[in-house]
Amino acid sequence: MSTTSTSQVILLVDDEQEILLFSSRILRDAFPNRILAVTDGSQVLPALAEHEVAVVVLDLYMPGMSGQELLKQIVYSHPHTQVLILTGSNDLETAVECMKGGACDYLLKPMDISRFVTTVGKALEMFRLRNEVTALKQHLLEGKLAHEDAFASIITVNPKMRAIFHYIESVAGSGQPVLIYGETGVGKECFARTIHALSKRSGKHIAVNVAGLDDQVFSDTLFGHSKGSYTGADRIRDGLIATAADGTIFLDEIGDLGNSSQVKLLRLLQEHEYYPLGSDEPRRSTARVIATTNRNLPEMISSGSFRSDLYYRLSTHSCCIPPLRERREDIPLLVDHFIEQAAGILNKKRPSFPPELMTYLANYPFPGNVRELQAMVFDAVAQHESGMLSVERFREKLTRDHPNRGGDPAVKSPPPGEQRIVFDNFPTLKEAEEHLITRALSMTDGNQGAAAMLLGMTRTALNNRLVRKRGSAPR
Repeated sequence: MSTTSTSQVILLVDDEQEILLFSSRILRDAFPNRILAVTDGSQVLPALAEHEVAVVVLDLYMPGMSGQELLKQIVYSHPHTQVLILTGSNDLETAVECMKGGACDYLLKPMDISRFVTTVGKALEMFRLRNEVTALKQHLLEGKLAHEDAFASIITVNPKMRAIFHYIESVAGSGQPVLIYGETGVGKECFARTIHALSKRSGKHIAVNVAGLDDQVFSDTLFGHSKGSYTGADRIRDGLIATAADGTIFLDEIGDLGNSSQVKLLRLLQEHEYYPLGSDEPRRSTARVIATTNRNLPEMISSGSFRSDLYYRLSTHSCCIPPLRERREDIPLLVDHFIEQAAGILNKKRPSFPPELMTYLANYPFPGNVRELQAMVFDAVAQHESGMLSVERFREKLTRDHPNRGGDPAVKSPPPGEQRIVFDNFPTLKEAEEHLITRALSMTDGNQGAAAMLLGMTRTALNNRLVRKRGSAPR
């Protein structure tokens, strides 16, 4: 079921044609949703069956089926659809009964335009939230993705990453802004593209890095300009918001946006409209906004460098992508993928890699995350001539890129005297195994996937040994 705001319908039901025309005009100006209007209650259920109706604005008194009876049928057959009741001032008791029966609110005739728009907006938001909760419950119960292929570009077996996949799949169609946190190089743009693909929006995915853009360049890039708006503006420019119509505008490094630009972006998110430079006529936006940052926005709010109201608008949906050092079990998969990728680009025969390479990489902190690993593998493949990749190539690159780290970045120094444990009293095989497992878990901060790589065994095999060890421990 599609849940994008542009596909969700607002259905107006009233036997007075003038009221329908007036209400339709107001809602078309206020919301990107499609507006349908019917004059007969018998047309409502067929419309609900044919369209994804988010909100029904229902007049209580019409020829034929009463509004109260129609409300019961809507609530029964389409429980997520929000119903607003239109009633006269002398029908308040009936309106209250309707709310007990499932209506979300009521409006008095003649309608106050501001209250009408606000109430419909709240109903749309409630519809969205109910859909998201249902989708999340379904994902939790089923434990599998409905669109596994959409995540093919993100290589992982990490449980945290898989949980993010489920979350993204459940909110991708809402049309609301998404804020993606994560360190540099974790793949935030990959997630943004996946959200766009899952949303099924008809428009393009347009990416803009806003870091370092002053207010005029930001405004010109996103909102465009009219002819003659400034020196050199010899023709109209539509801007990327218009280019991304019915699609996604992806704003990278949103934490670097200046205060004036933040105000303009806030208006875009609140009102779904913007002003091209030099124009007094607002334009409607139907683009969904996805933003990313590697900065701590709550701290920036505290220091006054980022607006709290913009933050809350941007983070309607939000997720934090874990750094590579917190998902070390993905390293072998990523290395294998990047070797294949690099060999194809460089038109070389695919090399293999020695087992000790995984041991070497297992404890390196990867400050540049997946992007750093990709560059590291590409460099090694570019230099290799035949056979197996050399671990030395990785050491050389790390020494060159991080000259101040010193030593082998993949191996923590053992505590003083630890090596003597093996040699002071010759150990049994069981004692040696327990020592190696304890050491591997210590080196990887308890990460069983990374410890298993160090030990040259599968994660399952390591887990079985740990279970046996716990089972044989004295009670």
